[in-house]
Amino acid sequence: DEADLDAARRVDGMQNRFFLDPLLLGRYPDDVLADLEPLGFSSFIKDGDLATISERVDQLGVNYYSRFTVTGDPSVKAQAASSPFSSHSPWVGSSHVGFVDGGRPVTGMGWEIDETGLLEVLLRLHREYPPVDLYITENGAGYDETLNGDGPIVDKGRIDYIDAHLRASHDAIAAGVPLRGYFTWSLLDNFEWSWGYSKRFGLVHVDYGTQRRIPKASARWYADVIRAGGLPGRDALGEGAGSGR
Repeated sequence: DEADLDAARRVDGMQNRFFLDPLLLGRYPDDVLADLEPLGFSSFIKDGDLATISERVDQLGVNYYSRFTVTGDPSVKAQAASSPFSSHSPWVGSSHVGFVDGGRPVTGMGWEIDETGLLEVLLRLHREYPPVDLYITENGAGYDETLNGDGPIVDKGRIDYIDAHLRASHDAIAAGVPLRGYFTWSLLDNFEWSWGYSKRFGLVHVDYGTQRRIPKASARWYADVIRAGGLPGRDALGEGAGSGR
């Protein structure tokens, strides 16, 4: 549907290309400038800005958690499951865009789990932009978790999430993407913006009352992955992929 395709173009433009194009290509996307023209955005672009923005960078960090599924059809009942936002777009110039449930499993945040999106964005960066070393600087899953007496927190959902996204990262490396590192979010449970302390992303549980740290099952699993240099059922990363561990 043309309205849906335009919605995807708009959100991709504001979420991704609005930052990547100036940084790596030295220009703003023409279609995004056209979307923002009624708001006078071009008047804020000053001489020399793009030359400064596009100075060579040593590496580029990618934060990936979920995929957005969007619609431009106002008759479609939008749902917030695929987005951390309300049912309508927070992006300037695209307030009519709605987020819909793509029917995928979700984390405790209601964010859809789709590791194929990570592979797609890494391949896209590799194919559409000048060469730059890439790092996944944030990737992880937040859930509601509580201690059960002295028993361990067996956070299988988080293990499955990280496992799938590490495999997607490995596939990207195998396809030639210069992915040099991966950082899971997060080592410790933490304060999560508007969610406060109600959602937990950590590999290590934090008792906020006592500050006691308790490793979850995911922490021990992740340590084993690091120690082995590979994932269960997949050979350890070989030559040419070692820097992507």
